[in-house]
Amino acid sequence: MMQIIRHRVEKDRLLLETTNGRIMLAPYSNKIIRIRYTLETEFSTQESLMITGLPDSKISFTVEDLQSHLLFSTKELTIRILKKTGAFTYLDASGALLTKEPDRRGKMLVPMDVMKSVFDESANIEAGQGADGLRVRADNVTKVRDRKAFHTKLAFEWMEDEALYGLGSHEEGVMNLRGTHQYLYQQNMKAVVPVLASTRGYGIIVDSYSMMTFRDDAFGSYIWTEVDDEMDYYFILGPEMDSIVHGIRELTGKAPMLPKWSFGYIQSKERYASQEELVAVVREYRQRELPLDCIVLDWKSWTGELWGQKTLDPQRFPDPKAMVEELHGMNTRLMVSIWPIMNPQSDNNKEMNENGCLLGNQATYDAFQEKGRQLYWKQANEGLFAHGIDAWWCDCTEPFEADWSGAVKLEPEQRMLINTEEAKLYLDPEFINAYSLQHSRGIYEGQRRTTESKRVVNLTRSAYAGQHRYGTVTWSGDIAANWETLRKQIPAGLNFCATGSPYWTVDIGAFFVQNKPELWFWNGDYHSGIQDMGYRELYARWFQYGSFLPMFRSHGTDTPREVWQFGEPGEPVYDAIVICLRLRYELMPYIYSVSAHVHHYDYTLMRALSFDFRHDPNTYNIGDQFMFGPAFLVNPVTEPMYYNAGSELLEGVKKTRDVYLPTGTAWYDFWTNRIFEGGQTIEAEAPLDRIPLYVKAGSIVPRGGSIQFAEERPNNNIHICIYSGQNSSFVYYEDEGDNYNYERGVFALIPMVWDEHNRTFIIKEREGSYPGMRVNQSFNLTFLGVNDGGGSLKEAEKTTQIHYTGNYIEIKLEDL
Repeated sequence: MMQIIRHRVEKDRLLLETTNGRIMLAPYSNKIIRIRYTLETEFSTQESLMITGLPDSKISFTVEDLQSHLLFSTKELTIRILKKTGAFTYLDASGALLTKEPDRRGKMLVPMDVMKSVFDESANIEAGQGADGLRVRADNVTKVRDRKAFHTKLAFEWMEDEALYGLGSHEEGVMNLRGTHQYLYQQNMKAVVPVLASTRGYGIIVDSYSMMTFRDDAFGSYIWTEVDDEMDYYFILGPEMDSIVHGIRELTGKAPMLPKWSFGYIQSKERYASQEELVAVVREYRQRELPLDCIVLDWKSWTGELWGQKTLDPQRFPDPKAMVEELHGMNTRLMVSIWPIMNPQSDNNKEMNENGCLLGNQATYDAFQEKGRQLYWKQANEGLFAHGIDAWWCDCTEPFEADWSGAVKLEPEQRMLINTEEAKLYLDPEFINAYSLQHSRGIYEGQRRTTESKRVVNLTRSAYAGQHRYGTVTWSGDIAANWETLRKQIPAGLNFCATGSPYWTVDIGAFFVQNKPELWFWNGDYHSGIQDMGYRELYARWFQYGSFLPMFRSHGTDTPREVWQFGEPGEPVYDAIVICLRLRYELMPYIYSVSAHVHHYDYTLMRALSFDFRHDPNTYNIGDQFMFGPAFLVNPVTEPMYYNAGSELLEGVKKTRDVYLPTGTAWYDFWTNRIFEGGQTIEAEAPLDRIPLYVKAGSIVPRGGSIQFAEERPNNNIHICIYSGQNSSFVYYEDEGDNYNYERGVFALIPMVWDEHNRTFIIKEREGSYPGMRVNQSFNLTFLGVNDGGGSLKEAEKTTQIHYTGNYIEIKLEDL
């Protein structure tokens, strides 16, 4: 049992001496407190890989010494420390309970030996082909004791009425984490971020990089880490979810602006095999007038079997620079897949080896070495970036997996053990979760050193806290095509974004489409691919969902993915896909403005309902609806309505889905403008060509015209839709689209306000400017909904057009 023996108040921290170690509490702000616990005589001096924020030296705190406990308080947050056991209780400024540790004991450190691998002449290295690429493994590796460290355990008594979100993106599709458990290690279809956010108004960041366990079940409620020098975590007061995310990014870094084009449609498949094929696909998009912003060159772009070589095969890609120039001439960007593992016969591998930058398998580069990261960027720059490519697809950023084989998927505990043990062969056990974080860091820092004219875009399969500051978008891995997977992807993405990492996506249509019984993961339901009407329906619904993700990207194997592969104009599936494709581009002014809010104000684009409706408990467990920015309630269809697999026609199936409309606001059906009161579940129309979509009353939504790529600037007007019902505001954002001048204030803001009481729309003076800005702009205004005087909205619409020169404008609805 831990007992507080004495305490000492220093300028920037409180130190606790206990019968079992030392605890430090240090305020980083009035809402953020860092807590450390060690059994050593001194706290660790190891530099954090995830935390970049520093404590605010101006923050003051008080410590009250009472009979049974200590009170450590900032202006907004109090921690009550029980002297008898050292248990913490977390309170807000009013004294309201946020959460608490068990009175018996909240923190535990258990000594353990850290083992490291010795790769001597007895080690046997073998190369083989795994399901997702080259794998090089070492056998007969000697293990020796390296140092002492600790298992850590941080326990809580979570409240009955709270929901917990976060921990990253996981294939099980759990929304509210209460009553569940999760193993936290990096794996295909598992992107870990050790962050929790609670509807009671607080968040927790655990500064650890080892394998972890989260539990809230019969075994207890706690976070356990396998290998750490000490316990180190941060407690963040919101109370709103956006405020929690703001605190997370105060600590882990801001999310940089992604280029405007990256919010457009990205076409990918496994794989475009030649320069000719790649360019021809883009030409087809342009000829059909289907919007497109990027095409992806997937694996095996290198020569022969030289896996991971960061140069293009000269036989299939004879003139990379000319290829990129032709793509750019069609206003399309190129994303190229690169890998951390390199065939030992490749030039890239040999150069890494000569510089001592390979891990023990002699094939995967050491991203934890600065020298290794810089050499990796040098190779990527010389072999690819110098030709003008625009974005990276850093695949396989969890480079050590060991169970993607066989007909039977192993039990979760087996999977955890076999995969973490494989990673610990080559990586320090204390850092096996941080490979993707460091790999992403090298790409970002390398590109920023090389040029400021292109924003970094890096699509990764793994993630960690702080990785977002390196321009990354994480996707959910190599998932399979079936309706169950589609349903589970929605809460996976919402939990990922709840950790403060704002950019997440999926393979639209899923990676594996067919079923191969000899491989457990190749378990799609559609052997005939696009010839199966069941798959076409599933793809259309997945595409609708994907059009409201931060990155909008189709990808997969087994069957083609281009829009015209699903039919021709006039055919139901083709038309359904094109409707959402065009809608994505029509909403580009809204999406890009919200993305600026993500950077400047730590906003979240893809939002669990509790972000905006934390005081409506009915939202806590909803995992198949979400907010897309402040305006849109998105409700993907996750059940077949027309066909089963094998083109089996379904009969008597309703073309609707239940939608819960959160309380506290009215809602507009986006397609019909019909108005519904919140706080009810409705049966929403959901024919194949329509995703149920609602707009919150009190929304201002800028929309563009018909464009073919994100940065296209047609002469037609920006369309501003004002959904009345309550006061609202929106800041319309513009900049140059793809450089880092915005960091120096080179952008323009147009604040817009709807005053519900006075029925007045205000466009304020423009703030700022950028090269190429249109000084004069026309806005088409559409006002939706009219207050009937009794507090209710009735359906109505008024339109007008105004000319905006950057000066204040006020439009009264009664004057129209």
